[in-house]
Amino acid sequence: MLHNAPVKTLEHRGLTVEGYSRAAVQTYWRLPEFKLGFDLGAHPWDFMSTSNWFISHTHLDHVAALPVYVARRRMMKMEPPTIYLPEQAVESVDRILKLFTRLDRGRLPCQLIGVKPGDEIEMSREHVVTISATAHRVPSLGFIVWERRRKLRAEFQDLPGDKIRDLRLSGTDVTEERRMPRVAYVGDSAPDGLDNCPAMYEAQILITEMTFVAARHRPEKIHKYGHMHLDDIVARRERFKNEIVIAAHFSTRYHSKQIRQMVEAALPDMLEGRLHLWV
Repeated sequence: MLHNAPVKTLEHRGLTVEGYSRAAVQTYWRLPEFKLGFDLGAHPWDFMSTSNWFISHTHLDHVAALPVYVARRRMMKMEPPTIYLPEQAVESVDRILKLFTRLDRGRLPCQLIGVKPGDEIEMSREHVVTISATAHRVPSLGFIVWERRRKLRAEFQDLPGDKIRDLRLSGTDVTEERRMPRVAYVGDSAPDGLDNCPAMYEAQILITEMTFVAARHRPEKIHKYGHMHLDDIVARRERFKNEIVIAAHFSTRYHSKQIRQMVEAALPDMLEGRLHLWV
C-alpha cells in the first residue's frame, strides 16, 4: 500500500476519525463507519473506498485533490463518487473537471451536488447530515452527522404492548424520530461558524480549526480572514459539551512543539482531557 499523505487516527464510542489538516497545505478527514469524508485537500490511498465527500469550501488546501480522487476511482473501476459542496461552487468545479478531462483525456465521472445552510442529506436510515453556515472569505459550510432512531412517543410509553399494536394497526404513528449529533465538522471559519450552530457544541466529537495560537496574532484580524484563534476556544470553554474536541488546521508559522506549549499554557487541563491537538 502506498502512503502518500499523513493520517492521524482517533477512536471513540465505535467511531473512527482519520485525517490530517494543516493551514494552506492540506485538509482531509474520513469517518469510515459513516462512509463519508470532509474536504479533499489531499487524498490518502486508504481513503479510496469512501464515496461520499462533503467539501466545506473551495480553497485549494481543501479541494485540490478532487480531480485526482475522481480519476483514481475511475482508473480502479469503482463507482463514481458523490461530492457535496457549496451550491455557489458547483458550476466552477464542474468546469474545472471538464478542463481536466480535456487535458488528461480521461473521464472524471462524479456527481456534484450543491448544498446550502439548512439542507439535510439522507445518508442511510440511521444517519443524516445537516448543513450549517460558517464564516470564511469564500462561501463555506459546516456539517453535522446525526444518528437517528425511532422511539415510542412519551404518551404511549405506559400502554401495554397489545394496545400499542392496535394503535399502530389503526394507522396511528406511535413513534417519533430522535436525533443525536455524533460528529460535527467546521472547516475554515471565524467563531461564528460554531456560535451560529449550537449543535456543534453538543456533538460527541467536534472537529474544528484553530489556525492561530500565538498572542502576537490578534483575534480581531484573524476573524476578518475567517479563522479562529486559541483565545476563541478559551473564551468558549464552558460551551463545549463535546466528549472529544479535535483542534487542527494550525498555521505553518508554528511547529508542533510551539503549538502544544501555547495551547497547554492557555488550557492546562486541555478541556478536562477532551481536547486533542492534530499536530
